[in-house]
Formats: sequence, structure tokens, C-alpha cells
Amino acid sequence: MTMAGSKAKRLKGEIIRLCRRLDDRGFVPATDGNVSARAGSGRLLVTPSLVPKGTVKPGQLLLVDLRGRVLSGKGRPTSEMKMHLEVYRQRPEIGAVVHAHPPAATAFAACRLPLDKPILPEAVVMLGPVPLAGYATPSTEEVPRSIAPLVKRHNAILLANHGALAWGRDLREALERMERVEHLARVALLSRLLGGAKTLSAAQRAILKRLFG
Repeated sequence: MTMAGSKAKRLKGEIIRLCRRLDDRGFVPATDGNVSARAGSGRLLVTPSLVPKGTVKPGQLLLVDLRGRVLSGKGRPTSEMKMHLEVYRQRPEIGAVVHAHPPAATAFAACRLPLDKPILPEAVVMLGPVPLAGYATPSTEEVPRSIAPLVKRHNAILLANHGALAWGRDLREALERMERVEHLARVALLSRLLGGAKTLSAAQRAILKRLFG
């Protein structure tokens, strides 16, 4: 196996493991959700359309270019490819994008409520505010247009009445951010039942920034 072939095999394995974790966490019911990762210059590995993430196999992943054209593999790439491509277009340092429907975060998206209050130090440092993109019909050009104004300044986005989108320098970071979005949503939801979370002050946030960058 060539070095390029070995790297591709390893990346496919990482995507499959991430898909299994999303499925185990209940973030991708039925055939929901999609994952992509950079696979060398101008190429991406992406999950196929209409395949459950809990059962997707390495041979089902597709290699596409940065215009979404299939270079190798059978079947169709995820129908949500357009929003993945928008992230990669705006953020050349990003190596992976994850779209999922985690229940609590998706509930906030359905209510059209952002997760932008600084209530958890870990979220402030590792995630940042999670804004809400306006409603867009899934799988259409409306989706990349809805997220375009938010991608450069954020690490994750809620998609109105749809779900969540997170990205990172690699698959691990993208997954961690998606998990943090859902954890933040659960804490925010429970906090509302207890009378509302108390936000961190500007001074407290400044200390966090000084300590952790």
C-alpha cells in the first residue's frame, strides 16, 4: 500500500469511528447527519446520502472535489454537501465538518434560539457562542447562504428547525465541538427549569481568555 493509500485508509477509519460515536450518542437518528474531512489538496472524503451513520462502511465513503463533484466511489454524496463546502471555502484551516441532530441542540434550533450566553467556562474557552442561522430548506442553495455570514467568526452553528453544524481542524475537534454544543444545550435547558442560568461576567470571561487563550 502506498503512503497516500495508507493515509486514505486511516482517514476513512477515523470517519467511520466518528459516525459510530454520533450514532451511539443519539445524534444521528435513521439516516440523518453527515460528515466530511479534507483528504489532501482540493479533495474531501464525505459520507453518502441516505445511509445510517451507525452502519456506514469505509467503502461507502466518497471522494469529492471542492465543488462537490464525485472523484471516486459509488452512490451520491450527502445532500448537505453545499454547507460543508461553504465552511471549507471560508475557513482553509478547517479539516473536518460534522452535521448532526442532537436532541437538545435541535430543540433550541426548532425554537429558533441561539446558544450564545456565556454560562459554562469550558464552552466559552473551547466552543464560543453558537449562533442561529436563519431557516433554509435542507439540501438547497439556501443553506450555504444562511450560514455564510456566521462561519468565519464561530466554531458551530444551530440551523433553524434543522440541527447543528460544527467544524474543526480535524475530525476529533469537530466531534468535540458538536458534543459541547449538545452539552451546552442540555445545561441551558435544565437551567431554564431552575429559574435561568447566571452568565459569566466580562471580567470572568477575560480571565478565562488570559488563562487559556
